[in-house]
Amino acid sequence: MAEPTIAAGVAQGLLDYAVTRGAARRELARRSGIDSEALQDPDARVAFSSYVALMRVAKELCHDPALALHFGEAIDLGDLSILGWIGGGVRSVADGLALTNRYAPLVVDVDEGPATERFVIRREGGKVWMIDTRKNPNDFPEMTESAFARIVCTSRRWFDGGCFVQAVHVTHPDPGYREEYERIFQVPVTFESDKNALGTDEAWLSQQVEIPSTYTTKVLRTRADALLGSLEAAKTTRGRVENLLVPRLSTGGATIDRVAGELGVSRQTLFRRLRREGVTFRQVLDELRRRMALHYLSAEKLSVKETSRRLGFSEPAAFSRAFKRWTGSSPSGAATR
Repeated sequence: MAEPTIAAGVAQGLLDYAVTRGAARRELARRSGIDSEALQDPDARVAFSSYVALMRVAKELCHDPALALHFGEAIDLGDLSILGWIGGGVRSVADGLALTNRYAPLVVDVDEGPATERFVIRREGGKVWMIDTRKNPNDFPEMTESAFARIVCTSRRWFDGGCFVQAVHVTHPDPGYREEYERIFQVPVTFESDKNALGTDEAWLSQQVEIPSTYTTKVLRTRADALLGSLEAAKTTRGRVENLLVPRLSTGGATIDRVAGELGVSRQTLFRRLRREGVTFRQVLDELRRRMALHYLSAEKLSVKETSRRLGFSEPAAFSRAFKRWTGSSPSGAATR
């Protein structure tokens, strides 16, 4: 089973925010085990366990036990993930919820088993509840804190100080800074509830939002759909192997023993898992190199020598022979197209 992940943009956002609150960037990275190189692409994935470590270290270094609440209060989703920019064309709050459920894994992909909706609507006690169904939420209540604070505070910014939330329920105990919950949410907060939920009413759920669809929105949703496809593919053994191979091609670490070790399995186990998916390690490595070679030569216009180096070949001649085997032509021809 693939390890849960979170968007690199979210981890970068938390790291940057903690630095503004007094934490040392290098210390944050060192103690959380997050390589700054892994955060360059906001759509890349970071192990969820590393994000948990980053949050805990940030709280300590900032001397702020309510840091997750403050992070959600201060930073909009649009500063962290593509999900914050693809709402154009949504006509109602209910439509917006459906869109959030579709693309929520691009922010954090933590649920195990068959895909389920992250947020569901339940009507009880005279209210409409938007419930976060994330499993084992009390293992990391900071995610509930930051998500709910972000939803509420972003809503106020969009609606000139107004907000649809009338009540907040969380399953974790009072963490000792209730006054910050009250200041940020400005509505009754119930701790140790049977649900993590935001309470609203039927009128808000059906409220129309007149935001016209735009060309930019369509482009962003196409990009988001592609990212969803890549995220799903990464849950296969082949996808996980490819993700580990990419940063190791140029360093000589693109070996089955190294990748098996990163995955925490034996060489034989990895071989069997790939076989069940109809491929060998050599085939995965070869196909990955082929795709990246075409990208480097055609899209990035790199030289044959630089492409050879990035793909981990011992010399350009060896790369040229491989490229001709893949495509039937020389790499110099691809580089000039």
